[in-house]
Amino acid sequence: MKLGLNLSFAIKRWLGGERLASVIKGDLGMDHVQFTWDLIDPWWPETPRDRLARDYAKAFAAAGITIESTFGGLASYTYNHFLAPNDDLRAMGKEHLKRAIDMTAEMQVPAAGMPFGSYSADDAVNPARREEIYKLALQSIVDLSRHAKERGLSKLMIEPVPLKTEFPSSAADSLRLMKDLDGATDVPVRLLVDWGHALFTPLFKEEADMDHWMRTCGEYISAYHIQQTDGLFDRHWNFTRDGIVTPERLKDFWQKHALTDQTYLLEIIYAFEETDEFVLEDMKKAVALLKQAA
Repeated sequence: MKLGLNLSFAIKRWLGGERLASVIKGDLGMDHVQFTWDLIDPWWPETPRDRLARDYAKAFAAAGITIESTFGGLASYTYNHFLAPNDDLRAMGKEHLKRAIDMTAEMQVPAAGMPFGSYSADDAVNPARREEIYKLALQSIVDLSRHAKERGLSKLMIEPVPLKTEFPSSAADSLRLMKDLDGATDVPVRLLVDWGHALFTPLFKEEADMDHWMRTCGEYISAYHIQQTDGLFDRHWNFTRDGIVTPERLKDFWQKHALTDQTYLLEIIYAFEETDEFVLEDMKKAVALLKQAA
């Protein structure tokens, strides 16, 4: 299994390139990561934002750490982005990803991504409005793929989410999005599938199954977020807790589907109230479990 870290565990704790590199490489022994926008907000003023971003990129490179992609985090996820109910909000969602692409380019990282967005409560239950907004969102992604290519990126990614008020949520939704974008974009747009999202039983019922996702849209999946879950909520627990996902299950899935180029990105979100000492020790234990299975 190819293992990496989404850096969500580090937010508000280990800041700056050299400091975080020492945790990733020295404490956790990992060398592939996904950089979260919770560490640097794409909306910050461009000059200091890019200076900070380059500091992370330079320090990580010096430590032998590969940043595979940058990705929206908790802060980004709170907004409706491409599926918002009015033109101004949708324009801000488009600008959000554009700025993230610019920041990613400054880091010389080849890919960026985020969830597509959220419909408003009213639009979510109106099929005609959903379709109207969806078509506008597709065009925004096509436009941004052109910008991504101009800035040197080679891929954009979309993360399906476990909410029926958003898109895509199901494997079928994800396949539709990929088919609608296929051949229309200047760089490929692919899926980043989160195991905790895909296994969300209250929404997906019998389709809360990773093999179902592979049968439906597996050819478009370029990476995975992995974490422990109970299938009842979007937990983002670590593998030091009991649940329905185990390192052995991850290994079996990897081998069954002959995965090679994808990365399992450990995405753990801790309560801010947890101590830094607990978080670091918990991450060490989980990485050890995953490496043992790999």
